Amino acid sequence: MRMIEPGYLGNPMERLDGSAKVTGTALYAFEHPVENPTYLHAVQATVALGRVVSMKTELAEALQGVVAVITVFDTPRLADTEDRELSVLQDPAVHFRGQFIGAVIAETPETARHAAGLVQVEYDELPHDSELRADRDDLYAPEDVNGFAADTTDGDVESAFVAADVTIDQTYTTPLEHNNPMEPHACIAIWEDDAKGGRACVTLYDSTQGVHVVRETLAPMFGLELEQMRVVAPHVGGGFGSKGSPHAHNVLAILAARRTAGRPVKFALTRQQMFAIVGYRTSTIQHLRLGANTHGLLTAMSHDVIEQTSKIKEYAEQTAVATRIMYATPNRSTSHRVAALDVAVPFWMRAPGETPGMYAVEVAMDELAVACGLDPIELRVRNEPEVDPESGKPWSGRNLIDCMYAGAERFGWKDRSRRDGRRPVRGGLSPDGNWMVGTGMAAATYPAMTNPGSKARIVFGADRIYTVQIGAADIGTGTWTALTQIAADALECHIEEVRLQIGDTTFPFATVAGGSAGISSWGSTIVAAARQFRAEHSATPLAGVETTTETPENPDEDVYSMHSFGAHFVEARVHRETGEIRIPRMLGAFSIGRAINAKTLRSQLIGGMTMGLSMALHEESFRDNRFGHVMTHDLASYHISTNADVQDIEAFWLDETDAHVNPMGSRGAGEIGIVGAAAAVVNAIYDATGVRVRDLPVTADKVLFR
Repeated sequence: MRMIEPGYLGNPMERLDGSAKVTGTALYAFEHPVENPTYLHAVQATVALGRVVSMKTELAEALQGVVAVITVFDTPRLADTEDRELSVLQDPAVHFRGQFIGAVIAETPETARHAAGLVQVEYDELPHDSELRADRDDLYAPEDVNGFAADTTDGDVESAFVAADVTIDQTYTTPLEHNNPMEPHACIAIWEDDAKGGRACVTLYDSTQGVHVVRETLAPMFGLELEQMRVVAPHVGGGFGSKGSPHAHNVLAILAARRTAGRPVKFALTRQQMFAIVGYRTSTIQHLRLGANTHGLLTAMSHDVIEQTSKIKEYAEQTAVATRIMYATPNRSTSHRVAALDVAVPFWMRAPGETPGMYAVEVAMDELAVACGLDPIELRVRNEPEVDPESGKPWSGRNLIDCMYAGAERFGWKDRSRRDGRRPVRGGLSPDGNWMVGTGMAAATYPAMTNPGSKARIVFGADRIYTVQIGAADIGTGTWTALTQIAADALECHIEEVRLQIGDTTFPFATVAGGSAGISSWGSTIVAAARQFRAEHSATPLAGVETTTETPENPDEDVYSMHSFGAHFVEARVHRETGEIRIPRMLGAFSIGRAINAKTLRSQLIGGMTMGLSMALHEESFRDNRFGHVMTHDLASYHISTNADVQDIEAFWLDETDAHVNPMGSRGAGEIGIVGAAAAVVNAIYDATGVRVRDLPVTADKVLFR
């Protein structure tokens, strides 16, 4: 693959959208100026399974300022109801608690919310099932797990375990987790009918990770052609995966807009509603076995996962997939089993699959290091695969060992290890004797993906500016800036000569921002468009000329296994009497190819590490299975790491270029920061206390009373 020469690539360039964001002029979904808006508030089911028998709306309709009340009994039929998650208000059936069963449209958001509470609902309630357990008799193997095979087997796994000198056989669990981006899911919907009886036109200002995927999903549901719907999202206040596709609130907003005779409908989910409607990370029960010889060389590995999905729509996470490529062993098996429950549909949350799966793998590897008397780094070095164990392909770049050694040097890891690589006595005490101190590490991996199908248009204007258009999304990751840098390098012009336009379906199609594939996909497309533009129009183009092209095929994808890697190092302190846990130091070393923007890259890595810390110590959504709802449905009771929890956190990356993934030489970095971070925290806590916690999150009671 022909690379572009670095000019702006790698520079720690200030965000081009930074000024607009800090001054409040960057428009988010709910903030777009529209004339004479109305406001929407949903009526949600208060039972987990059953049927709506009646909805009395008289009190709500009598309230001053109410424009309309819509229910399951009077909502127009959608043209396509195949997606049961999105088939809002199409029948009286209730599939999970919190499901939309109606809504109020009013002149103010306060009026809409008050009126929604006045709607009286009668149900025919049925017994529900919302509890995930390992002993369920209805677990089944899904057809695939987020696009990967559900089960794999290589070698004679069971015989290898019988013959192993050292074995680890443990179960690890992770709880329900919710994304909670700073900007809640929100949209403005405008439905306009042609006055002459022609075709309808819908405009949707949305908080989304992909304007085109929203249009392609929603337009057919309303019987619309794609050109009849425009989706706009220039700025998005975070997503973490949850905004990677439209959800029920988008459909409800458009249904309401159809009712308001051309008046815009504004709909922002409350923080509580986000715990019911827009996805979550499934809880997992992971049975992991490792077999090794006395030298710590793996002879067998099995990873069996139980997780949940919804009865109305299957989403199965690829929790054990990373296990297939991480370490060398001749005998390996992975499996996924899911329980379909009366709950909302799970969905993407930062590094879905790899995050919970690598937590279990990396804690198990630490347990194996202890059992073999090896330093955790040395154990991983001894089990480094020369090629991808699953596909047999060579790596486009696997520098995990370099990450571990470079991270260990910067962290001061050698202070805990003897020179012969054997593991020393565990941890120690702080100078005041009140805190048990330990260190831990874990490895990380995430696939390097480039999604096909994006298109980019470059137009050279009379003002001597290259306008670069692509329907990409910036969810806070720095896309505005990174794509501008890529375009300037590829066009061989000054950064000031590039005007980037993204976040609108009027621009050429772009794939979704997800899977750490956004910059790789869109950047590759822009580079291809720039090269074609220069070939067609020379270095001194005429005003008005333009070029549009699509993401080129990359033949190296069939030849190489493409992944990023990393190593986390953590210091933990646990109070001897209270069990309070503090993490004074976290360090991550990563192999992610060439940096596009050093400043935004660092932000993404430490952001992921912070989420890993939060996963390890705080995050847990509690579902009351008697009633089927999540009780911890606000940021007061759903705990996340905050300023006081995040202390000295550092991330750096190797100076490298991956020439096989894309013409920039980069690999995605938005998600690898969280992968393995929770395991490093747990391993450090073990080193400090001698207590091995296998069920996240690690709370004081789990350390004190084991």
